[in-house]
Amino acid sequence: MDSEWIPPEVDSQRPSVARVYDFLLGGAHNFASDRDLATGLLRVEPQARELAQANRAFLRRAVRTLAEAGIAQFVDIGSGIPTQGNVHEVAQSVNPAARVVYVDNDDVAVAHSRSILAGNDRATVIQADMRDPGGILADPGLKGLIDPAEPVAFLLVAALHLIKDEEDPAGIVAALRDAAAPGSALVVSHLTHEAQPGKTAAIGKLYDRATSPAVSRSHTEILRFFDGWDMLDPGLVYVPLWRPDEGETVDDPERFLVFGGVGRLP
Repeated sequence: MDSEWIPPEVDSQRPSVARVYDFLLGGAHNFASDRDLATGLLRVEPQARELAQANRAFLRRAVRTLAEAGIAQFVDIGSGIPTQGNVHEVAQSVNPAARVVYVDNDDVAVAHSRSILAGNDRATVIQADMRDPGGILADPGLKGLIDPAEPVAFLLVAALHLIKDEEDPAGIVAALRDAAAPGSALVVSHLTHEAQPGKTAAIGKLYDRATSPAVSRSHTEILRFFDGWDMLDPGLVYVPLWRPDEGETVDDPERFLVFGGVGRLP
């Protein structure tokens, strides 16, 4: 990794979920500790790279769908390290006036995001923790781009499974919902144990070494995050099944281990 992207306070010895994800997606902003955890993950789930790519593809399809439906504000919470096909690239390809705020607590993710977004006055990154939705919503960087009186899409893609039950993930989503204007949207993808509980339990043990856990939840538990939102078709499904692009077919979608869905506020 180019040292230009490494803030001095970064602990390179402890794996970061953002940097592990970056490695699985083919990125270069990761350390030996991240690659070591990712190697263990690939032993447990040899298709981990394909799963990460499917999750990113779901994010891109959801953003495109919402941008085409008229939403022009996006807040990507737990955004991670930017890769090709970022939220601002997708949203602004539909609507050049779309505004995007990335939110992450990982120093490397924030530093690299700032570099990528330099010169784009309709996109920014703030360093904050998703466990503090009030702090995110009050951040001057967010308030400078996002108008709370207009619909906004909150993206929590591969994010809420990093939050333990005792940290109240449902409360995080409820705070965002209560602050959102009618017509706003919620995008969630989340690890589930429904199809392969042994495999997801092993993944959870691996992530005990990282900066955040990997908490798998059932379809019913994940669906509760959408309380108060109207689900868009096809509902909460394995991520490759959410509005696939024309010609895309998927065998055994449950092998992807992640449910995804999108809701709109009435």
